[in-house]
Amino acid sequence: MKIDHSTVDKLAELAKLEFDKEGKDAIVKDLNRILTFVDKLNELDTTNVEPLIYMSDEVSVLREDEVIEDTTQQEALKNAPKHDSDYFKMPKVKNKLAN
Repeated sequence: MKIDHSTVDKLAELAKLEFDKEGKDAIVKDLNRILTFVDKLNELDTTNVEPLIYMSDEVSVLREDEVIEDTTQQEALKNAPKHDSDYFKMPKVKNKLAN
């Protein structure tokens, strides 16, 4: 397969891109180099090679989630400078972009 200007025009339309003349020439050149590289990979003998699913044989060991209540709500509120019976009290934050 060979990439030409009409192929790049179709790709640009699908991707909603615009190229000037120099940019289009560079894209044609780059895409043709990529296809040449892929064709080179097709020369490899992969008859006994299993498809690669994972990049390594490492297995993620995840721990079970355990809910541990270290600090009670009342203990946390006790250290807050301002609070009511259930919540921390803070100064109002005003968004400068909002009207």
